[in-house]
Amino acid sequence: MLRIAVGSQNPAKLEAVRNAYHIMGRSIELVGLEVPSGVSSQPKSDEETIHGALNRARAALLETNSDYGIGLEGGIAETPYGMFLCNWGAIASRSGEYGVAGGLRILLPEEVAIGIRQGKELGDVIDEWAGGKDIKKKEGTIGILTQNHITRSKMFQDVVMCAFSKFL
Repeated sequence: MLRIAVGSQNPAKLEAVRNAYHIMGRSIELVGLEVPSGVSSQPKSDEETIHGALNRARAALLETNSDYGIGLEGGIAETPYGMFLCNWGAIASRSGEYGVAGGLRILLPEEVAIGIRQGKELGDVIDEWAGGKDIKKKEGTIGILTQNHITRSKMFQDVVMCAFSKFL
């Protein structure tokens, strides 16, 4: 049985990790803990979002006696075509190796992008825009924008499987 530490207590992220390892046919013992990302509360580029995921993965590994540490980080990426939601995951092993993978992207509505450009976090903006509460702990922005055809947990599940592929 693999011992996995996730650098978050967000239910959507923990569900993603559980489901990913179940799909891969692996039994896991899972612990979620809050660790610092070392990046801004609203990462604003792929590079910053990846850096946050790596920091969370390494911190989760160091704080536990686990086989792997996992960091999952959501952010945004501004492009000439508009602002996109981006998601990255990292898995760190005791040997110092790591795997990194990115998730789906979706163009954010301009009303949401304006709020982020004004300095707000995506989670707060999407709650206000969609009339929800703690959406980032449930379906996520991707769930709101796809009418739950794709949820945050499902999106991060695929990220976890891709990041773990290095260790298969």
